[in-house]
Amino acid sequence: MPTTTVNKNFTTKEDFHQSSNSDRFQHHDYMNVDDLLEDDHLMARQAVRDWIKAEVSPIIDDAAMRGVCPTHLFKGLAEIGAFGPSLPVEYGGGGMDEIAYGIIMQELERCDSGLRSMASVQGSLVMYPIYKYANEATKKKYLPKLGAGEFIGCFGLTEPNSGSDPGSMITNIKDAGDHYVLNGAKMWITNSPVADVAVVWAKDEDGKVRGMVVESQWEGFSAPEIKGKWSLRASITGELVFDNVKVPKENVFPDIKSLRGPLSCLSKARYGIAWGAIGAALDCYDSALRYSKERTQFGKPIAGFQLTQKKLAEMITEITKAQLLAWRLGTLANRGEATPAQISMGKRNNVMMALEIAREARQIHGGMGITSEYPIMRHMANLESVVTYEGTHDIHLLITGHDVTGENAFG
Repeated sequence: MPTTTVNKNFTTKEDFHQSSNSDRFQHHDYMNVDDLLEDDHLMARQAVRDWIKAEVSPIIDDAAMRGVCPTHLFKGLAEIGAFGPSLPVEYGGGGMDEIAYGIIMQELERCDSGLRSMASVQGSLVMYPIYKYANEATKKKYLPKLGAGEFIGCFGLTEPNSGSDPGSMITNIKDAGDHYVLNGAKMWITNSPVADVAVVWAKDEDGKVRGMVVESQWEGFSAPEIKGKWSLRASITGELVFDNVKVPKENVFPDIKSLRGPLSCLSKARYGIAWGAIGAALDCYDSALRYSKERTQFGKPIAGFQLTQKKLAEMITEITKAQLLAWRLGTLANRGEATPAQISMGKRNNVMMALEIAREARQIHGGMGITSEYPIMRHMANLESVVTYEGTHDIHLLITGHDVTGENAFG
């Protein structure tokens, strides 16, 4: 199996222009939510923030402008514990709790949603299902290297004609004696062009949804990159194409044989997004607040005008509500009690909150808000993807509707 260091798509720090814009972000906590956090949560946040300010903030605008993923950061993400923070240490994780996982995702997305996607796919959609569903030998083979950033993973569920309805997938496996034969295609797959392994979901001959670990160098496996994105430009996205790929039977998850498998992974990822989106909102608010105090019109800072104060007051109110919602989700998740419907509410609310704040922040910045001197348009464009992936805004609404009424409105 190849390692990430030999992948021709990998970049180095020197491949990116170092921006002269300094990362001036200051944390905002209007209701003292930090009082609800443990010391290890705060230490994890500070460690990630320090790494981002030193290694990522100086290059992220250049990466997004050019549409190039800074793949050299995978190793750094591993070193700061961003891959599977809440998974056991013996399986390559960080051994922390779910709130720590959320806080790390928040700090990563405070920098860029694409950076958080790189980490959350690796931890929640690749490491988590292997830890949860694979046999012991498969866990030991892949998880330590994924946790260390030696292998990069991706998650194959969505298909060209199967998005919100994953049960309609046509990717399939057929029993060939000592192995399975995998055929089909997946679409909109973060990390796929540079992945060493893919967690793939396909239907068996009985129509049951099965999960498996597929290695990228196996014959018949290809992962063409999707070009021309206006959003998440600093992360790499592609397809997965399987043409009679031979999958060893030990690589197929033995016990999970339904959509419950991939949906459990999506809940893990959606939980991280509920926290992550707050980071993007905080960065937009922080920039707008600072700009409003520095920009003068009619003889005084624009922060002194009522309409600007209205925007800023509503921003911090919505951020505070989202912070409390995420913290409550985290306490439930730590007890194993966070339901998929509760997580859907958190993802839907917090992403739309962040998107609306990005739009308001752009107005406060005026024309400067569309330039790379400020992070607003980059966050706004990214969030247009985040509001759709891992379940669209409307699908999450229907999940909540189903949960409160008991009536299924899908289809």
